[in-house]
Amino acid sequence: MSNVKTRTLDRIDLTILDTLQKDGRISNSELAKKVNLSASPCLERVRKLEADGYIERYGAFLNGNKLNYGLNAFLQVTLDRTKAEVFENFKREVVKIKEVAECHMVAGGFDYLLKLRYQNMEAYRDLLGVIVELPGVSQTHTYVVMEHVKRDLGVPIDVKAK
Repeated sequence: MSNVKTRTLDRIDLTILDTLQKDGRISNSELAKKVNLSASPCLERVRKLEADGYIERYGAFLNGNKLNYGLNAFLQVTLDRTKAEVFENFKREVVKIKEVAECHMVAGGFDYLLKLRYQNMEAYRDLLGVIVELPGVSQTHTYVVMEHVKRDLGVPIDVKAK
């Protein structure tokens, strides 16, 4: 648990977060209109939300198919030992692999769940070959994504609740 005290967000803050999450390219003046503020106080709030860590980064959602990374899989990874050094070595190396879109340490029947993006089955085989050679890896199980039913739309924000 973090010892950092978080402030209470009001409806304007929540609306700013919800709007920016849906459209990170919105201009400050348009954002200010949406939240019924003038541009200066709106920008001040956005900067405060950034400084407080509510906004981690800005970006664009890219089309993997058009960029030749249209295939996805989830990979369960089990390590050979549950020692801090083994976990640290694995984490240090897995973050270097560009095709690993996400890596989560999980509780349950295995240690990590990786989301992979790759070009074709040959690229997947090569990628799997790299991952199984990472420090401490003893077992993997792959689940190939056949259809994206729902993608991550961000953090659910209930603006109306405040």
